[in-house]
Amino acid sequence: QVQLVESGGGLVQAGGSLRLSCAASGDTFSTYSMGWFRQAPGKERAFVAAISWSAPTTFYADSVKGRFTISREDAKNTVYLQMNKLKPEDTAVYYCASSTRAAGSRSLNWYDYWGQGTLVTVSS
Repeated sequence: QVQLVESGGGLVQAGGSLRLSCAASGDTFSTYSMGWFRQAPGKERAFVAAISWSAPTTFYADSVKGRFTISREDAKNTVYLQMNKLKPEDTAVYYCASSTRAAGSRSLNWYDYWGQGTLVTVSS
């Protein structure tokens, strides 16, 4: 009942920046938390960042803290991931996810809906 549309992926040089967007549509009237995950070749899908509609509360994986920022725009039901000082190891398919739970989580099983994924490639 919730559709997530991602955009903003692409190719960027190491040290550069990208901003990913994830727009939610459908039954968005419930209170949601949203998160970003990523999956690199040969790796399992890993938590990146999460935000809750209450407060809001945000938290990050240690590998991206200080470089990435998650935010939301309520009127558009959209979350963003601002990625700065990108490194080659950030290269992955990035996925947006939403949950009917107000609190975010690092767990894949916490989320109800997933976007299609968008590829971020960081070159050196």
